[in-house]
Amino acid sequence: MNWEGALWHPVAAVGDMNVIDGTLYHLGMAIVYGVLGIAMFAVALKIIVKVSPFKIRKELEEDQNTALGIVIGSIFIGLAIILAAAIQG
Repeated sequence: MNWEGALWHPVAAVGDMNVIDGTLYHLGMAIVYGVLGIAMFAVALKIIVKVSPFKIRKELEEDQNTALGIVIGSIFIGLAIILAAAIQG
C-alpha cells in the first residue's frame, strides 16, 4: 500500500484503498464542512443582530418587514457562495 500523502488526502491513493475508506473520508469531511458552515451562519446572524439599530425579530415577526428578510437572505446567500468556493478550493 502506498500511503504517502494519505494523511492529507487519503482518497488520492484510490488504487490502494477500498471504496468504504474513501466514502467514510468524504462523509467525514462533509460533516466537518457542514458544522463549520452552520457555525459561520450563526456568527453572521449574531453580527447582524448586534450591528442593526433595531430589533430584528420584532421587524420580521411583528411588523412583517419583507425588505429586511430579503436583505438578511441575500447576506446568507452571499456567505453560502463564499463558503462553497472555499470548500472547492
